[in-house]
Amino acid sequence: MKRISKYDKLIIGVGAGLFLPFLTALIIYFFSTDGMSLVKYWEQLNRSNIMTHSISLCVLPNIVIFLIFNRLNIMNATRGVLAVTIMWALLVLALKLLR
Repeated sequence: MKRISKYDKLIIGVGAGLFLPFLTALIIYFFSTDGMSLVKYWEQLNRSNIMTHSISLCVLPNIVIFLIFNRLNIMNATRGVLAVTIMWALLVLALKLLR
């Protein structure tokens, strides 16, 4: 248990909560485009009005890491993931309200 407790830091949760959605977005990009540049892909998402849907989809894997951290009882890291997920949700809300 001592080995796991060294990862019980808020910054670990924040880092995981930020990194995982970007990794998910990159994976979705590579599997959903046929050689389209990242800028054109971003513009296509924006034109299609599915940017908020895409962000929500990319944040979904944070649930898995939240549950893993919770199961391992490393609560500070769990709080970090939750805080970042709430920030992502506020970003989606702001994008929805501004359109």
